[in-house]
Amino acid sequence: MAGDKKKADIPDALDEEYYQINLDILESFSKYRPPLNLFRFQEDVARIVPFCRGGDRLSNEQVEALAQQVEQGLIFVSREDHPIYVKHISYQLDLVLVDKNLHETEIADIFTQALTRRLGEFYEQPVPMVLAKLWTDVLVLTEYLYHDIHRIRALARRLHPVHSLENHSFNSAIMGLAIHAKTKAAHYEAGDIKRKVFDHLTVGLFLHDLGMSKVPAFIREKDKPLTPDERAKLQRHTQTGYEMLSKLDLRFPEVEECVTDHHERLTGAGYPQKKQGVALGDMGRLCALADSFCAMTSKRVYAEAQEPMKAAAILVQDPGYDAELSRNLQALLVAYGKHK
Repeated sequence: MAGDKKKADIPDALDEEYYQINLDILESFSKYRPPLNLFRFQEDVARIVPFCRGGDRLSNEQVEALAQQVEQGLIFVSREDHPIYVKHISYQLDLVLVDKNLHETEIADIFTQALTRRLGEFYEQPVPMVLAKLWTDVLVLTEYLYHDIHRIRALARRLHPVHSLENHSFNSAIMGLAIHAKTKAAHYEAGDIKRKVFDHLTVGLFLHDLGMSKVPAFIREKDKPLTPDERAKLQRHTQTGYEMLSKLDLRFPEVEECVTDHHERLTGAGYPQKKQGVALGDMGRLCALADSFCAMTSKRVYAEAQEPMKAAAILVQDPGYDAELSRNLQALLVAYGKHK
């Protein structure tokens, strides 16, 4: 069998322009119509040549030859087709865990597209069946991050610049995890953070605004000051979200705290329970900071986005937020700026 042959000796330089695909990736493609251009490494001249064009129908012989050459490590995708590849993988997110040829930045692109789309689908229809799909994809993310929490940095550089419910939920979750990683880095390195706690915190950050799905869009997107009645409806979203958790079987402490407490403040100036000081737990403090920062730094219909460092400086000065978390947010932004 061709698959039993020795793997080809592929030049390292090819990695800059192409990535190799494996059998898991090949099997995710349409069998007879691969979605993007495929290339073959021609060993006798040591260069890449076209194998087939995206969308072209393959013959049975070509399908068999393709599988054999993938097994030998001879089939590649051009990095110029990265947007197509990202879209394809984003629908089968677990493939990022098996494709060893993706760069960290490319994986971050895939997670960004996949999770934002899943959030949008869920907020359109917040029922258990749709939640199950989002939950599955979130657990792919936590599997990816749990083994190296610092991978969150590539994702934190891909926040959405314009506000929508799904964009804000994605941004808040990623920044919340980035702040959490900065604050608890030593605990992760020592293996002190349990995987289930990390999973539930991540879900809580993504779904902290769950109740907003029940607030009419005309209120959420209003470009003029809200009436007292409209503001009351908006502020009920934390209680609404809490009530939805039971129907969704999401009654985990970390998730509940993110949903109910992200508008509470250490000074007691928040809502709905006017919690203050030690009454506000770690998850609530974290989610409150991430939620506010991401709201301030994305463009809304009624406000332009603030510069991230300016927003962070405002939050550091506000006693309603946890001082250590706020300082870690500032430190993260400085670090990201240095490494751009």
